[in-house]
Amino acid sequence: MDKKQEKDMSKLGLLGKQISYSFSRTYFTEKFENENLHFTYENFDIEDISEFPSVLKSNPTLVGLNVTIPYKELIIPYLDDISDQAKEIGAVNTIKFSKDGKLKGYNTDCYGFENSIKPFLKPHHQKALILGTGGASKAIAYTLKQLGIAFHYVSRSKNTLATFTYDDLTEAIIGAHTVIINCTPVGTHPKVNDCPDIPYDGITKAHLLYDLIYNPQQTKFLTCGEILGATTTNGLDMLELQAEKAWEIWNLT
Repeated sequence: MDKKQEKDMSKLGLLGKQISYSFSRTYFTEKFENENLHFTYENFDIEDISEFPSVLKSNPTLVGLNVTIPYKELIIPYLDDISDQAKEIGAVNTIKFSKDGKLKGYNTDCYGFENSIKPFLKPHHQKALILGTGGASKAIAYTLKQLGIAFHYVSRSKNTLATFTYDDLTEAIIGAHTVIINCTPVGTHPKVNDCPDIPYDGITKAHLLYDLIYNPQQTKFLTCGEILGATTTNGLDMLELQAEKAWEIWNLT
């Protein structure tokens, strides 16, 4: 592809921090090449959300963005509108640019999570622990509510969301919550020997452990669960599903 062709293409991208590992760029670049679509996809790796207006100014052909850690909540004041669902969740991971330059935020994480966890859910999966209280965890909480699964947040320190700190957790608490979802970056490549600090001995064969991390595909968190007989799954299916939902929003809304 020559420079002129690339310049004439509509641009999509990912806004985040330290995102060289990103799934999205590879996924969409391959999609555009395989389906002969007239788009490019670029990472916008910024140190602070205040740099967002500069990204817009420098990229006039942008028509949409994905948003990742740590900007899913911080991006909201920069948007002209957000969907009702994103408003209820309190986090945005997809932005559509209208023809008049307005920016509207959506959340496709909830769609991706719901459709990727459903095949693993059993009738006894009634109570969940959400590890972490960031933007991704809010979409998880919204989805669990939709699915009728009670949940508590776990955080390093007490905050308005967290019922438990990691220090509060006991084997009994772990045993009573048969769905445990890691929404933290703990265990992401290259720190593959790290895992959330929970009492793993409380995990049983009745448990479902879900890790939003996809690099590595088998985190230490999931390995610890597998050793104890739990069902485990990572976040790769969720990412693919939310990406396709974002593509739908950019093209159909």
